[in-house]
Amino acid sequence: MRPVKRYKFELMAGAILLVMALNLVSVLPRKSITTDEIVLIPSAYYHWVDSDVHLIGQHPPLCKLLAGFPLLFLQPNEWKPDKIDPAGSRDQHEWDYVQHFWQDNRERFEAISFWSRMPMIALTLALGVLLFVFTRNLLGARVAALAVALFAIEPTILAHGRIVQTDIPAAFGFLLTTYALWRYLRSPEWKSACFLGSAAAVALLAKYSMLVVVPAIFVMFILLFCRRGARRMKLLREATIVAAAFLVVVQAAYFFHSGTLTTGDVSWISGAFSESNGRLTVLARLASWFLPADMVMGIYWQLHHAQAGHFAGLLGMYGNFGWWYYFPVAFLFKATIPFVSISLAAIGWYFQRVASKREWQWLILLVPFVLYTALMLTSPIDIGVRYYLPGYLPLLILSAGLLDLLLRHRARVARYIAIAAMSWMAFEAARTYPHYIPYMNQLAFAHPHWWYLSDSNVEWGDDAKALASWLTARGEHRVRGMLLGCFATLDFYQVNYVDAIGVTTEAPPRYTAIGASFLNGSTVPPHEVDGHRISEEARVNTFDSYRRRRPEVIIGNSIYVYRDDHSP
Repeated sequence: MRPVKRYKFELMAGAILLVMALNLVSVLPRKSITTDEIVLIPSAYYHWVDSDVHLIGQHPPLCKLLAGFPLLFLQPNEWKPDKIDPAGSRDQHEWDYVQHFWQDNRERFEAISFWSRMPMIALTLALGVLLFVFTRNLLGARVAALAVALFAIEPTILAHGRIVQTDIPAAFGFLLTTYALWRYLRSPEWKSACFLGSAAAVALLAKYSMLVVVPAIFVMFILLFCRRGARRMKLLREATIVAAAFLVVVQAAYFFHSGTLTTGDVSWISGAFSESNGRLTVLARLASWFLPADMVMGIYWQLHHAQAGHFAGLLGMYGNFGWWYYFPVAFLFKATIPFVSISLAAIGWYFQRVASKREWQWLILLVPFVLYTALMLTSPIDIGVRYYLPGYLPLLILSAGLLDLLLRHRARVARYIAIAAMSWMAFEAARTYPHYIPYMNQLAFAHPHWWYLSDSNVEWGDDAKALASWLTARGEHRVRGMLLGCFATLDFYQVNYVDAIGVTTEAPPRYTAIGASFLNGSTVPPHEVDGHRISEEARVNTFDSYRRRRPEVIIGNSIYVYRDDHSP
């Protein structure tokens, strides 16, 4: 029993992650693929099998590498367009590739959906292991086990831990880079420098917003270089190792197919950033000497996305460029109340320890958290708390440290508070299963959930299967709808989707299904009525009449189904 006692917290964390894995896997057959997975899963497969096909370049390849690997064993049917313009944009025929991928593999829709998401669950578990290792090195195995427990029962992490997207990979890359920075600062040598460069590459390959780690590491080396008594030649060697490791790992993710900017790419940059007077085009050409052209264009697409904005809703308001306080508000409603409370208390407690006790070690968590939060406050793309998932990781570690202090406190009330907080969080995870994506805590009580937030916070298309089951049980094989992603996936469940704002001469279906995000109004696309483009106010209120009606049923807390009076 001596090894068991010695590694009891490691065993405890392993058991927690095993339960988390069973939870995530059990959700897969219950939920269909999300809106983003409709395009990301085909792009994942083509990333492996055809270097000439560039799909969904706005997302980097880490999630594609993971999701696409199992598909190599399934061997889905592939499609080739009749003609490809060698001078055209790299995303030409993109939607054709996506449509053909699913239609040409109809009989394997469920298998492809299941196996492409399994590696994402594996990455989520790897993130839990990394969280344990980092926390154990900082605060000990007991606190590390507590951090893993918090990680495994937080609804937002459970919601996205099974999805082929960049959010969990970004959280992994962010924590890995933070851990690598900590290791390098403790032991600056070539091995830790190589690890730091590789970790930064993983972060960028996870999500393009993680590009911020590059200037952060550069600034760190500048500060170390300017420090009195610094060994500058050694620092230069290690900085070179960091850069070399970074570039090698990035190129490896693209299988060393760097490519070049096409004429279509250059034309797109010139049109998207016309005010730059060609400077960004020159910069793109220079960057493509070191980075794959796909990555360069992906970064530029994200810059353009930020410049163009994105329709979003918050607390009954609407905007195209978001609100600086969006992510704090989203976190307030989407995280469990005990996690919100403990996180805020932990931030205050550890900042106080730094200020009054000069306990500088906490800065390795506080500084990345503050910098990432500041970055998110400036983001104009406010379509989901999932973008803030990297910020959850420092909070989990700090919260676990505070919980451990409470559990070890002499006062019984402190221990009771810690136990009650953990129990409440576990209850929320159990109560919400398997509908983790639209989860909101008890603070969202005065209005329907779609009033507070929109888009992937309340609906992401993964309830298409449940909607189809509900309809077919009533003998219905058509539905009038406005739903994220379901326009593409309902057909695989033998239900015909009739666009609720489209024009059709057929008799209307018996039921109308409106997604929570469309009830909110922010995701309703611009459209015409009687040949005239509707105003912005009319757009967000397209389904206002349904907001005041009682739905026949609410499926998965994300789809509101109504029986229309005019239908047969």
